[in-house]
Amino acid sequence: MSTSKRIALALALVAVAGCADDTDELRAKVAEIKARPGGRIEPLPEVKPYETFAYAALDQRSPFEAGVPASANAPNALRPDANRPREFLEQFSLDTLRMVGTLRLDGRTYGLVQTQDGLVHRVLPGNHLGQSDGRITTVEESKISLTEIVPDGMGGFIQRPAALALSE
Repeated sequence: MSTSKRIALALALVAVAGCADDTDELRAKVAEIKARPGGRIEPLPEVKPYETFAYAALDQRSPFEAGVPASANAPNALRPDANRPREFLEQFSLDTLRMVGTLRLDGRTYGLVQTQDGLVHRVLPGNHLGQSDGRITTVEESKISLTEIVPDGMGGFIQRPAALALSE
């Protein structure tokens, strides 16, 4: 017999030996479990009848939707002017702008604001800057003060003060 046939025969014998009926231990365990005395089965819990609920708040606001206070829809409510033409510095976030100085020209004090790209722009009170409808109120030697119009979280808007301080 060749070596390859002997190896194949040995592998076949090992495979058959692995499939031997060695379930005596399992049968003993099953017999032990069956020999135990049976216990009492607990009764099922009593099912309570379903009580119907009539939802009577159909005409009210859904609790899962944000409510809009009546003051937010008032005609004189504070809101950003959507029809106003946007100024160049309104495309930048306020924290990316830097005040780099002031300039006195023809009796007016201009604030000098630098954008991230290094360009310096002149601003006056009444100009807008920042992305929150910020309107410049005063230009001083050390800061530019402005008032922003921001959402109040309840569907309306509030004014909040902000400033750009002179950077060293």
